Amino acid sequence: MAKKNKEARGQIILECTEHKASGMPGTSRYISTKNKKNTPARLELKKYNPILKKVTIHKEIK
Repeated sequence: MAKKNKEARGQIILECTEHKASGMPGTSRYISTKNKKNTPARLELKKYNPILKKVTIHKEIK
């Protein structure tokens, strides 16, 4: 059997946008994976921010 190529699925980092704008110390980041062929645009997901203690929008960073 041929070995599958994993180049299409890459690791991404999601960072909180509200926390960055608030100026509070620390960051809220999550690590995830996405298929770069099917989703070339940057991801935006709602995730929990433990520092702000609420669900906020996290955007993909480079």
